[in-house]
Amino acid sequence: MKLYRFLSEDDTATFCHRVTAELNKGWALHGGPTYAFDAARGVMRCGQAIVKEAPGTYTSETDLRTA
Repeated sequence: MKLYRFLSEDDTATFCHRVTAELNKGWALHGGPTYAFDAARGVMRCGQAIVKEAPGTYTSETDLRTA
């Protein structure tokens, strides 16, 4: 099965570490990063889609964090 996740967070080193950790668990980048200004909070936000091939059959019960 192919799995998809979208990670988002404030534009800090924490976000980069989060993406790096998922890459080291077998996830792959899907497209480029996205950036947006959160005017309510006055901060930049970034996001990155990631995908992964995994054994099994996808259901809505699949835990994407541990797959």
